[in-house]
Amino acid sequence: RAQAKAMIIETARRHGVDPKLALAISWQESGWDQRQHSSANAFGMMQVIPDAGDWASSMVGRTLDLRNAQDNVTAGVVILRALHRMAANGDQAIAGYYQGLGSVRARGMYTDTVQYVANVNALRKRM
Repeated sequence: RAQAKAMIIETARRHGVDPKLALAISWQESGWDQRQHSSANAFGMMQVIPDAGDWASSMVGRTLDLRNAQDNVTAGVVILRALHRMAANGDQAIAGYYQGLGSVRARGMYTDTVQYVANVNALRKRM
């Protein structure tokens, strides 16, 4: 976990994302466990789905392998960076990571998304 934490911090700093936010998202998503694979087909520490991985790849200019820990963290971090640039505020960006920003804008936050945002914000304060 110490290596995972250091990787997340370094990657977040490199891409201009608050390291505490990246740590909190990753902890909420996987407990910093790269081996996680969800029923929604999300992979790794940042629990990135393949379509989002393709989007992240286009942002970094190379193909990211979501099964590779560094690439997974890079994908999650650049997605967070993009969401923060597109969202109305920080909570909407966090919600967008979980629910999808288009869905949040169109439908508002679902009940489970509201809880997700609260959990991430609480974790962020402790990181």
